Amino acid sequence: MTGRYDAIVVGAGQNGLVAAAYLAKAGRKVLVLERRSVVGGTNTTVEFHPDFRVDAAFHQQGWLDPRISADLSVQATPEASASVLSLTAGGAFVLPGSTAAAVEAIRRISAADAAKWEEFCRLMHRLGGVLQYLYGLTPPRLTSTRPTDLLALLGLGLKVRGLGKRDMIEFLRILPMSAAELLDDWFESDVLKGTLGAAAITGICQGPRSAGTAFVMLHHLVGSPAGLLRGGGLTAGMAGRMSQRLAEAAKKTGVETRTGAEVVRIVTKDGRAIGVALASGEEFSAAQVVSTVDPSRTMLGLVKPTELEPEYARAVQNIRYRGVQAKVNLALAEAPRFNLGGGGSEVLRGLISISPSLDYLERAYDDVKHGGVSKAPVLEAFIPTMSDPSLAPAGKHVMSIWMQYAPYRPKAGEWDAAGREALGDRVVDTLAAHAPNLRAAIVHRQVLTPRDLGDEYGATEGNLYHGEMGLDQILFMRPVPGWGHHGTPIPGLFLGGSGTHPGGGIVGGAGRLAAREMLKAKGARS
Repeated sequence: MTGRYDAIVVGAGQNGLVAAAYLAKAGRKVLVLERRSVVGGTNTTVEFHPDFRVDAAFHQQGWLDPRISADLSVQATPEASASVLSLTAGGAFVLPGSTAAAVEAIRRISAADAAKWEEFCRLMHRLGGVLQYLYGLTPPRLTSTRPTDLLALLGLGLKVRGLGKRDMIEFLRILPMSAAELLDDWFESDVLKGTLGAAAITGICQGPRSAGTAFVMLHHLVGSPAGLLRGGGLTAGMAGRMSQRLAEAAKKTGVETRTGAEVVRIVTKDGRAIGVALASGEEFSAAQVVSTVDPSRTMLGLVKPTELEPEYARAVQNIRYRGVQAKVNLALAEAPRFNLGGGGSEVLRGLISISPSLDYLERAYDDVKHGGVSKAPVLEAFIPTMSDPSLAPAGKHVMSIWMQYAPYRPKAGEWDAAGREALGDRVVDTLAAHAPNLRAAIVHRQVLTPRDLGDEYGATEGNLYHGEMGLDQILFMRPVPGWGHHGTPIPGLFLGGSGTHPGGGIVGGAGRLAAREMLKAKGARS
């Protein structure tokens, strides 16, 4: 072996960088190995056309836990405008981030819904706070008698009890609900429910009437001030910048990072992880290895099958991925001019959503259930150049669009060039129905199918969250039941990617918890 370290981190995405920084800050000698030529994983800013740059995959900054911010001296970028522009067949509905402004906007479509908005926001903020508390903890082993696990369970119980009797009952009632059931309980306006419901289906192969989607909606509220819809992540075009800040923080703590270094095997000896082997033939040894690659690619690809007990291997094989998101990036000669009615252009700094009703979302899901691409897709778009003009030449713009639903494996066969372009046409046509100048403004178009995303980012079935955020795949059941504490059956090997607790969309959350468990484990040093 060519080098010896205390810890090796497989993958230089945000979780990998955070894990490495915490380990190095604790005095460990750390090496990060990244298959791609850049760090940041799914959160990187790339030039997809000469002089046009965009966040290649995820296009929101995400929520940064204040503890990570303080520990690593990394700051999030505040977003001045967190409005959501929801486009409908009849025009547009603008939902501001400010609670008072939102009440006035909602009043124009439903006085009854406006009267409930502040109470709804307060409840969601309190319930999201419980998840936020959980997301800062390693899930306790429920059958354990260890003092640390018992204390964690006690703390959780006190946190839930602190909601008060009414909200505690609401928390337990809402988690398994469908988003449609929750929103129908509160509101009457189709466009308001559709706008909110879009967060409940993000990254999952389910519709808003599927059980557990209310939890997904709450997950995307974690870290949000009361009134905001999507946590701390409504900052457009900043995902890549956040990764660079984390990379700088890791470097300052002494982390060594190598790109273009593909790990093909986790080396074991006497049942314990002792290092990694690269595609180049090099091998590096370490007392501990943490993989931020998804659980299936790690445990069923990088580890020899003979190293795993059949029960654990079977559980990993049964993780649901089912990627159904596609990404379209547009280089534009001018900004799209949306038919907003009485709206203003400033909303284009926020999120642009095509999710006009719960029925629309459910019909979009119906198509993918049968292996097809949604005829009328759900779209989430940003124009990041409205906030950061440096991403494109003067006067020009980029548009970043997430689309649901598109199957990883289409019923008609594998994705080919024609299918990819047809998907891009469908996305552009859907937006152009609201922005007549859009087609003529397109200078270049990049279309990434779920298959493309899976290949580029090493994500099983194209799921960039490394596994669906279903109720049976969260907390102590993520990645598999009984192994939510970031360890694996192989001593010295840990998991710290989005496929582990607390899941995707939480900047570095899994990496922080994995590093903490590694530092507590025996044999943490070479």
